[in-house]
Amino acid sequence: MLLQVRSDPDVALMRQRVRQAAALAGLGLVEQTKLVTAASELARNTLVHGGGGSVEVTPVSRGATAGLRLRFSDSGPGIPDVELAMTDGWTTAGGLGLGLSGSRRLVHEFALDTVPGQGTTVTIASWAAPTTAPPVWSW
Repeated sequence: MLLQVRSDPDVALMRQRVRQAAALAGLGLVEQTKLVTAASELARNTLVHGGGGSVEVTPVSRGATAGLRLRFSDSGPGIPDVELAMTDGWTTAGGLGLGLSGSRRLVHEFALDTVPGQGTTVTIASWAAPTTAPPVWSW
């Protein structure tokens, strides 16, 4: 599914769609919340810093484990100093400076590709907990 991020309502719609897709992929409530939070931060960055862009939402699997991959892309100015941008507290928009670094901590996989003057792509993924049989208790 490809979602456009051109306005605040687009960010809200993206949050809803990501939560639905995460639930369908079998992510638990905590992982859903973490993924939606990261997605919201990255969509906001796509809008504010990249001038808008898109989010590609893709169900993925690794063996019997299901997950969800999100790819945020924009054609904005790019990030001139990725190391600095990934530092907690660093901001260019007057926020808390936790968007990129916080998003990275909330998901299982995080990749950032940026070229100054050409745009940025951030790809994240979260995985459902492997299903296991319930514990057998004996006294």
